[in-house]
Amino acid sequence: FYRKLSDKKKIYFEHRIKSFIDKYLFEGRKNLVVTDEMMILIAGSYIMLTFGLRNYLVEVFDKIIIYPEVYLSTLNQTYHKGEFNAKMKAVVFSWEDFKLGHDIVNDNLHLGLHEFTHALHFHCLRSKDSSAIIFFDEFNNVVKYYKDKVLLTQLIEKKYFRDYAYENQFEFLSVVLEHYFSTPEEFKDKHPALFDSIVTM
Repeated sequence: FYRKLSDKKKIYFEHRIKSFIDKYLFEGRKNLVVTDEMMILIAGSYIMLTFGLRNYLVEVFDKIIIYPEVYLSTLNQTYHKGEFNAKMKAVVFSWEDFKLGHDIVNDNLHLGLHEFTHALHFHCLRSKDSSAIIFFDEFNNVVKYYKDKVLLTQLIEKKYFRDYAYENQFEFLSVVLEHYFSTPEEFKDKHPALFDSIVTM
């Protein structure tokens, strides 16, 4: 994503990464030492997701918690790879799984994008700024594919999105955005109208 940007947009991207790192607290758990690489890759995932938004730094989380590997979540006492915890104002990652999602670029699995989409969606439900309103309007266009039985059946039959997309509308959005960034050409070919809504979002 970064390499495809113009020189001018690369400067914007780098500035946004610095702003993200300055704003949010990074905490390592289970004796994990948070490195510059971790902060930059996590920030980069968020900036990639929000690069089209004018107001990109949100208040629904104030910290990034990083575990070395899967961890026992306080939300439901099960093992997680990542989560957005609104009550704790935290986005939480297993570093092992985050890095795997970052390193394998075409498998449509990206933990960073997935959890940050949940946080961004939560923000846009509550915010009145123009970026949030556009995002939420397009979310309503996207979610109709999940709510409409005919459209949903067509999606399932093409087997492009993994089964987890159909858990609920929030997971649907997160999985769809993972695919958008991982395999955009295939996405556009299989689901052009849905792809266009994601572009606008």
